[in-house]
Amino acid sequence: KLESIKKQASIPKGAQLIPNRSGIAPGMIWEPIPGFSILTFPGVPSELKEMWSESAIPWLINKKISNEIIHSKTLNFAGINESKLAETFPKLINSKNPTVAPYASLGEVKLRITAKGKSLEEANQLIQPVEKKLLTTMGKKCYGSNNETLASIVLEILRKNNETLALAESCTGGGLSAALTAIPGSSDVFLGGIVAYSNLAKQELLGVSKQIISKNGAVSSEVVEAMAEGVKKRFKATWTIATSGIAGPTGGEKEKPIGLVHFCVSGPNGIKSGHETFGSYRNREDIQKLSILKALDRLRLILLS
Repeated sequence: KLESIKKQASIPKGAQLIPNRSGIAPGMIWEPIPGFSILTFPGVPSELKEMWSESAIPWLINKKISNEIIHSKTLNFAGINESKLAETFPKLINSKNPTVAPYASLGEVKLRITAKGKSLEEANQLIQPVEKKLLTTMGKKCYGSNNETLASIVLEILRKNNETLALAESCTGGGLSAALTAIPGSSDVFLGGIVAYSNLAKQELLGVSKQIISKNGAVSSEVVEAMAEGVKKRFKATWTIATSGIAGPTGGEKEKPIGLVHFCVSGPNGIKSGHETFGSYRNREDIQKLSILKALDRLRLILLS
C-alpha cells in the first residue's frame, strides 16, 4: 500500500512514510534541513494515536533529541471545581518542575503533574511529593488517576468487597448503566438496571406505590427510595442506585425547577437519599451527565466510609 502511495503522491526526497494500519492516509517524517524535522499524521484521532505510539515515539527515542524525559501523572477529582483547586495550591500551580496544570470538564477536574528528569525514576521522584500533598489535602475528592473513571473505581471497590450493584434510572435514561457497562469485565459486579421513565413503569417494574407518587411527585426522595428498594428486590443486589429528576427543557416548577435531581443509594446498612440542583440554565444532556457522575460519586463516598 505504501509503495502505491509513493507512486501516486509527491514525496519529499529523504522522507519516511509512517504506515497507517487503520486507515488510508499515511503519515510522514521529513528532515528538510539538519536539526529540523517535520512529523505529519492524519487527522482521525484513533489513527493518529496508533501511528504516534508505533512509529513516532520509537523515532524520537532513537534520535535522542534530549537527554531528559518528560513524564506525567494525572489525578482525577470530583465534587470540586477548577478555581477552588487552583486557590488551594497556588504555589504548586506556579511551580516549574514539576508543573501542575488543571483541566476542567463537566463535573470533573483533572490535575496533571508533569516532571522533567534524566530518567523515569527521577521524574517520578519529583512527582511523588506533589502527588502526596494533593492527596493529603484533598482526600476523597480525588477518586483516581490517569485513565481511571468514577465508574471503573466504583466497580473495583465493589469487586474487592465481593459485592454487586443494580440500578433504577429515570431521568438518566440508562446513562448510568452505559457508564458501567463501558468498563470491560463489569458483569461480575453490575447485575443490571431498569429504566423506569413513566410513573406506570415505576409502579409495575419497581413496585413504587401509586399513592407515594401521587402524594410526593415522581421527582422526590420518597420515590427514589422506593425505586432503590424495588430494584434491590428484583436483582438481589448488595447495592442499588436510583435517580429521578427534571432534565428539561420543560417540566420545571418553582418548587421543583429544571435541574433538580433526586438520588438514593441503598445498601446493607440502609438507604441514603439526597438531591442536587444543577441549574435550569443547563441543557438536558449536561444535567443527565452531571446526574450520572454525582450518582456514581455518591456511591463511591459511601463505600469508602
